[in-house]
Amino acid sequence: MTNVEPEHLAIRRVLPFAPVALVVAFVLGQVLSGSGAAWSAAIAIVIVVANFVANALSVAWAAHVSPTILYAVAMGGFVMRLIVFTIALVLLNTVSWFSPVAFALTLVPATIGLLVVEAKALSGRIQADMWSFQGTSR
Repeated sequence: MTNVEPEHLAIRRVLPFAPVALVVAFVLGQVLSGSGAAWSAAIAIVIVVANFVANALSVAWAAHVSPTILYAVAMGGFVMRLIVFTIALVLLNTVSWFSPVAFALTLVPATIGLLVVEAKALSGRIQADMWSFQGTSR
């Protein structure tokens, strides 16, 4: 039995749904409010997925270094997600076609959906069983 890191498992579960979410967000934005909302919703999906993958990969890396680095990367990743979302919203809001409402109404459920996938990927596992650190024995 191979031991798959939970972060990589979560990425594998999420990535197949990313194109579907992108298309659904774009189509809903187009139908409900036009092309500006469609592109705003699509950008929100891209940002959420890119942030998720970057965070998962950084946590997977940190899990092999030490518990302290893992904690710092996990907490820092959370803060960085918030910063990236905020900066994207502020910068995109300067573009005439951008719809902050469509962006936010897409970003929030997409983020919640990712949290559900992460929770399902990690459920039933004891925290100590999820990561191994170099130089330690199991």
